[in-house]
Amino acid sequence: MFDTTGVGSSVELLAGLIDTLSVLGQDVEDVVRIDRIALLEKLKSAASAAQAVETVAFATSQRAQQIAQKVPAKRADRGIAAQIALARRTSPYEARRLLGWSRILITELPQTFATLQAGDTTEWRAMIVARETAWLSREHRAVVDEELAAQLEQLGNRRVESAAKTAAYRLDPEGYVGRIRGANSERRVSVRPAPDVMSRLSALLPVAQGVACQAALSKHADTLIGTGDSRTRGQIMADTLVERVTGQAVADDVAIEINLVMTDETLFAEGDEPGRFVGHAPIPAPIARAIALRTGGSNAHNAAPRWIRRIYTALHTGQLIAVESRRRRFTTGQRRFIDIQDDTCRTPWCDAPIRHYDHVNTYGDGGPTSVANGRGACVACNLARQAPGWHATAPEGAGIEVILHTPTDHRYPSRPPKPPARERRPTSPLERVVIRWLRVA
Repeated sequence: MFDTTGVGSSVELLAGLIDTLSVLGQDVEDVVRIDRIALLEKLKSAASAAQAVETVAFATSQRAQQIAQKVPAKRADRGIAAQIALARRTSPYEARRLLGWSRILITELPQTFATLQAGDTTEWRAMIVARETAWLSREHRAVVDEELAAQLEQLGNRRVESAAKTAAYRLDPEGYVGRIRGANSERRVSVRPAPDVMSRLSALLPVAQGVACQAALSKHADTLIGTGDSRTRGQIMADTLVERVTGQAVADDVAIEINLVMTDETLFAEGDEPGRFVGHAPIPAPIARAIALRTGGSNAHNAAPRWIRRIYTALHTGQLIAVESRRRRFTTGQRRFIDIQDDTCRTPWCDAPIRHYDHVNTYGDGGPTSVANGRGACVACNLARQAPGWHATAPEGAGIEVILHTPTDHRYPSRPPKPPARERRPTSPLERVVIRWLRVA
């Protein structure tokens, strides 16, 4: 047995548990396997409860330390969620949500939390209860907690959400309606990469508007199908959405500017190294060529303007070539270069769009305004670095690796997506001259 109150021993205990789980023997009956699966699920829930306790305790301690360092109270939470995100290998946005729900769960939903500790519900279902009661008063939240705790073990995700919403509405109908009206201010549109060179465009809208959009697209699809259009309903609805939003007569005629990272061999059909569009997954060479050169399928007759921004890489290594500025603010070209190099926020596991351009070695400490000393960051991750105890280093340049150092002296390395590169071979004297010329051009 380990003394779980000791700092070193508690970490050793958890590390030992991971080792134990990795060597479970498989010379057992299926009935034992099912028992193990069930117990491992309970263990995941119990571990989530323990993680919630550690999360809230860490946030409380860090805030107290920042206030003791004379950080204004309104900024004393800066950087805390970012550290939790790195430890959990998730985004700062997700970490902030989990931290807020964990606080509610531990301090104001004791019965729901006890159910999670016992392994009788999942982390997500417990967090649903916290999320759906966050707007209630403490007294009303306690009522919902008592009402739902006994049911949680038997309810799935949707039923937990429905039960929590129903109970909350019954306790405070006016507050529930006010919450719905307030949600209208959160409407937005976002785009995320999807598998197979696709993207997922999402809109968060008031329910009436969302239903109206769906109905209009569906009605238009029915009309075209009735006239003999060979496309599927889904294809027609998707094409119509693009046409109506962009104002183009045909979806494929959308004018685009392509930030395409690929080797010349791939572009001119002499190689098969995948290309990459900024913000999206790697693209197979034939598809990248077809898009860039407007060949194949409907692209062959596409008359819409299309610009290809050529991004140069160092021969055989794939590293993008950089330039430097003496100004504090990154130039337009440098920002575009960092966008292409880093793709998304450079903080590990964040994946949010780049909104800020950050000096790895800060400008105030003499760090140059160059792409070798620049990284792309979302707003939250860039602000987190302003909190006490944070700094970053890039011993070989930001294009190779950036190491983020947190106040607890943990280190998190990150590398940009690997650009296309030719197979390495000895560099000739002429190529070395070209590389030097590109770096100063």
